Order: sequence, then structure tokens, then C-alpha cells
Amino acid sequence: MLEPAPAVTPVTDRARYDRATAHLDGPVAVVDLAAFDANAADLVRRAGGKPIRVASKSVRCRALLERALATDGFAGVMSFTLDESLWLARTGLRDVLLAYPSTDRAGFAELTADPELAREITVVLDDPAQLDLIDRARAGDAEVRVCLELDTALHLLGGRVRVGARRSPLRTPEDLGAFAELVQRRRGFRVVGLMAYEGHVAGVGDRVPGRPVRSQLIRLMQARARTELAERRAAVVRRLRQVAELEFVNGGGTGSVETTAAERAVTEVAAGSGLYLPRLFDDYRAFRGRPAALFGQPVVRRPGVGVVTVLGGGYPASGAAGPDRSPVPYLPEGLRYDPMEGAGEVQTPLLGATADDLLIGDRVWFRHAKAGELCERFAELHLIEGDRIVRTVPTYRGEGRTFL
Repeated sequence: MLEPAPAVTPVTDRARYDRATAHLDGPVAVVDLAAFDANAADLVRRAGGKPIRVASKSVRCRALLERALATDGFAGVMSFTLDESLWLARTGLRDVLLAYPSTDRAGFAELTADPELAREITVVLDDPAQLDLIDRARAGDAEVRVCLELDTALHLLGGRVRVGARRSPLRTPEDLGAFAELVQRRRGFRVVGLMAYEGHVAGVGDRVPGRPVRSQLIRLMQARARTELAERRAAVVRRLRQVAELEFVNGGGTGSVETTAAERAVTEVAAGSGLYLPRLFDDYRAFRGRPAALFGQPVVRRPGVGVVTVLGGGYPASGAAGPDRSPVPYLPEGLRYDPMEGAGEVQTPLLGATADDLLIGDRVWFRHAKAGELCERFAELHLIEGDRIVRTVPTYRGEGRTFL
């Protein structure tokens, strides 16, 4: 008779990770493949049959990008720099959408000189000056595939209040239609897609611990934003289809996969953070994932009762500075930062009764606040199945690629 599989708990996870990495000196970064695959499957379920374009900035490891893309339901990459896009396409990844405008003249020269490469890469544009820059950089006649970006921000009180990221200047169907016509008239360019990232919905948790009033206000804002954007996005798509044959309409992010995918105008959703499930994605009512990417720091000091010090660990995430941008001590449970020191550049004191159970050389496991940024601190990721490392793979940085 088969024994039942052991339950997945923080205690069993810690024991597995410690056993798997016992032969390694810290700091180390790991990815739990069972958690990664479970998170991928849940994203596919939430997408309801629409393909998921994997956001490379949230993964930053080619081996794990390829693993996600090998999962039914994932198709295409959303990249973050032109240099990265060219590299990914040259190493075999197909259908790369560069989601951020670039001024990389050498990169555009390379793109326009290679028709085969240009067929695999689509670039986001939202300003005529970007067209001019590309034309000045041209080294060939390859057609540039263009994706337009829609400003998704919610405007309240007659536009006096804005909720959402400051990205594209193109907001209305008229804005997008006029720019699309300009692009279509321009020799060497062709509009093929629309992107609209609703970060104020996809990237803001609606279940803030200990803040019920704030949570309710976020939910009200997001409900209003989803309704407004769905109507406006549909109108933009209708206008663009008068000008160009759209191959895709991209929207969403890990936090809004199911609601964005439900819009008829949207043909694909983007997601990446949900594969690793960093700390900032704990506070959503709609889904729960499993932390898959962790880093472990060794205990190097025991300054006193209820205190241990680990090596380094001060890896803040991008965004507005605040406590939510710091990594969080995860395993063993019960550790917290010293409020006078926080996460340090070369050493980090941790407080809590659990500290008294830790010895010099033991490992404390942390979760990064954001997803792919963890990979900028490590050259390799150790991939864990059960209680063993089955493969060690380079991050972008481990391959000598530091795109931003």
C-alpha cells in the first residue's frame, strides 16, 4: 500500500530546502519546482483558455522561461529591454513582445538588418519621436512590428485624481486610432497589437493584512477601474481594427488574470510574478499560490538571547520605498527584523524566540518582495524537487547579462 504524500507545510518545506542545500555554502537561491509548476497550472486555470504571455522581467532565467513556455496555456514572452529581446530571440525563444519603449540605437540597427529576427520581435511604441529614432538607427529594410500601448489609469473627479501607473500618453480610441494611422503610413512599420497593463488592478493586493477599511477601498477602486477599462479597451480595439489587422490584444498581470481574460476584446494575458509568488502577491482574495523562489542566508552571529545575525540579505525591491519592498524572513517562522536596522547590506540581525533554536551555519530562508529582481543578486538558481537539487541553472546575471 502506497504511503500518502507528506503535507506541504512551512516546516516540511524548510526541512526539504535545508537537506537539499546542506552541501552548499550560503547565500543560495532556490526554486521549488513543484511550487513553480503548481503556480503555472493555477495561472492557466485562471486564464480560462486564453494564452498567457510570460513576463521575462519576473523570471530572469532562461531555463525557467522555457519551463513555463513548455506548459500548455503559455505562449510568447513579454520582455523588458531591446537587448534582452534580441538575445532571447537569438537563443531560440519565439514571439517576443518588448513591452517598454527603447532608445537602443545599436539594437534597432540589429533588428532592422535581420528580417528573420524582426519577425519574432514586436516593439511597444506610443510617440512619433520613437519612430524617428528607429529610422535614424536603421541598418536595413526589415519591417518593424509595432504594438501600441493604452494608458489604463482610472481618472476620477473629472480627471483631478489619477489611479494607475504613468505609462503611455495614448488614452482614448481617438488617440490610439490617430497614432496607428501615423504608424501605418510610415514605411517600414506595421501595427500588429495592443497592450494595456492595468497595474492598479493586477499589481495591488485587495486584502491588506490588518487594514480592512483600506482593503475595502481598494476593492471598490478596482471594481470601478475594471468596468471603465473594459469599456474603453473594447472601444480602442474597435477603432484600431479599422486601421490594422491586430494579431493580439494583451492585458492583465498576475493579480488580474481571470478578470482581464474574461474581456472579449482581450486575446491574451500577461503574467510572470505568479510563477515565483514573491511576497507582494500574498494579499489577493482571488488566488493563493505557493512561494517557489527563495534565498537562504547563513547565520553568522548570535549576539544575544532572541537574536541571530545572518550574512547580507538587504535586497530591496523597486518601487516607492517602504517596508513592503524589503524581503521577509520566511523559514523558520517567527523571525522579524530589528526595526532600528532592517535588512542590511552585509549583515542582518533577526529577532524572535525562534532565533534561540538557530546555530552558527544554519540557514534562514527569505522571500523577495518582487519576483525576478531576486535574480539580479544571484548568478544561479538551484532547482529543487523533493529534498534534492535536480539542476542548477544560470540567471540572466549568471549568463553575463545585466540588462537594467
